[in-house]
Amino acid sequence: MATKLYVGNLSYSVGEEELKELFAPFGEMESVTVIMDRDSGRSKGFGFVEMAVHEQAIAAIRALDGKEMDGRQIKVNEARPREARPAGRGGGGGGFRGRR
Repeated sequence: MATKLYVGNLSYSVGEEELKELFAPFGEMESVTVIMDRDSGRSKGFGFVEMAVHEQAIAAIRALDGKEMDGRQIKVNEARPREARPAGRGGGGGGFRGRR
């Protein structure tokens, strides 16, 4: 089963191709994504790499966590599952109704 890795503290100039090159020596990647800001189109400084083999993902973490890339010390670890967000905005309800 594939292992998803979080890659943080990236320089804003790092793109998906640079991440592919960085992780290539560790094995097959199923996906590489740099997270972009929806409004500006710029990198948010982090991304995800999905490694096909768990052992290769662990080797990549050991070798790359703390490594310098474009003058920044990158963070590499196993990605945490995304927390479920409640549907809709909810809340509200009450409010001041005046005197009765």
